[in-house]
Amino acid sequence: MIPVAFDYELATSAEHALSLLAEHGDDAKVLAGGHSLIPLMKYRLATPAVVVDVGRLSDLSYVREDGDHLAIGALTRHRDVEVSDLVVANAALLAEATRNVGDPQVRHRGTIGGALAHGDPASDIPAAVLALRGTLVVQGPSGSREVAVDDFFTGFLETALAPDELLTEVRIPRVPDARWSFQKFNRRAQDWAIVGAAVLVAEGNCGVGLVNMDARPVRAVAVEAAVNSGASAADAAEAAPEGLEPPSDLNASPEYRCHLARVLTRRGLEQASR
Repeated sequence: MIPVAFDYELATSAEHALSLLAEHGDDAKVLAGGHSLIPLMKYRLATPAVVVDVGRLSDLSYVREDGDHLAIGALTRHRDVEVSDLVVANAALLAEATRNVGDPQVRHRGTIGGALAHGDPASDIPAAVLALRGTLVVQGPSGSREVAVDDFFTGFLETALAPDELLTEVRIPRVPDARWSFQKFNRRAQDWAIVGAAVLVAEGNCGVGLVNMDARPVRAVAVEAAVNSGASAADAAEAAPEGLEPPSDLNASPEYRCHLARVLTRRGLEQASR
């Protein structure tokens, strides 16, 4: 399908992008790599009057150490995250999850900020950032604010971003000695996950982010509590779907997704415990 007509604005800086968002309000959408917004526009699930292109803002593309965390610019391409020595050494779970995103073409154009701002529960990146307890830096007319990843996803394709705000940075705690696993089940290579599980065990604490198990990206808090209390991988994994409402579609029923969540979480916990 062809999107409805829209005006195009090329942002020359983050401040310019914010001024355009303030000017156009709810009528504007931000375009970064384009792999989230453009499909929605083609299906007419999104019909912005103005598209604000931030994809050329090089000052929002970086990976660097900043104290006890990694600072990753929101416009850092998936491929750059995937191969970053800093990410591999300090947050290898994120590198592995990124390696599972789409195909090389998608990873060379899509951005980490775009994947998070889109808020898709079927996306791999949010699950990894949830397991890692990341923090997102948001800039708006009143300045910058930090949002814990647990508070960022508010509903289906909905986030804590206001219409006049821009996601500028993702902060990931450095866990160089963590054990981790990323499990993904799909029918064909490059498909969205039917279910996925990002598992992290670091300094006696467990983080588990689930893919496609609710209307928004979620953590398996019951699994984390069970592991932190000393439960075995098999016993803890049984709690993976607790409190969640997985979707039903052509690929799987809610019951099948619950089964997959238990299986993939158990595999992830077992791999992370080796």
